[in-house]
Amino acid sequence: MKRCPWCKSSQQYIEYHDNEWGVPVFKDRKLFEFLTLETAQAGLSWSTILKRRENYRKAYENYDIEKVASFDTDKKEKLLNNEGIIRYKLKIDASINNAKQFLKIQSEYGSFANYLWSFTDFEPVVNEWKEISEVPAESKLSETIAADLKKKGFKFVGSVTIYAYLQAVGVINDHLTDCFRYQEIINNYEDKFSNKFKDKQ
Repeated sequence: MKRCPWCKSSQQYIEYHDNEWGVPVFKDRKLFEFLTLETAQAGLSWSTILKRRENYRKAYENYDIEKVASFDTDKKEKLLNNEGIIRYKLKIDASINNAKQFLKIQSEYGSFANYLWSFTDFEPVVNEWKEISEVPAESKLSETIAADLKKKGFKFVGSVTIYAYLQAVGVINDHLTDCFRYQEIINNYEDKFSNKFKDKQ
């Protein structure tokens, strides 16, 4: 079974690649989870974050966005002392700030998914990379979304971070063309969402 070469360093990586990476996500809580994890990952390896993923779920109230948005000074202090997550004050502050901005987007657009997927007309960007060296670190799309998120008050949302986010939540399908997940994801999307985002909620 052919896989993208980046995922082969651990079983956890393989499972993430096989089951989640590149799959279109339309649930806001899941979109918020990946946004939190990707902003925490900035400057670190994704494996570092994956190893702490369950700790993040617990620390962030299973990604209840309203709860995270209401985290107070005491809760911030607990996060800073939580050895199971990345204890970097600016990233923790950003995660709480981003939850607040996330709620504003939900209010304005009906859901964060509506907002995010509107940039691609609710269709995934399907690339056709044959070699891992072809896969970019960012794109015009990630630059556009990053700029808009920054304008809306989000933190730690540079173009490179947002490109990784778009890959993770399936807005961009960057599986290599010979990877078994490449066509599977395309087929599954066409089966479920051929009628423009009909199952988004």
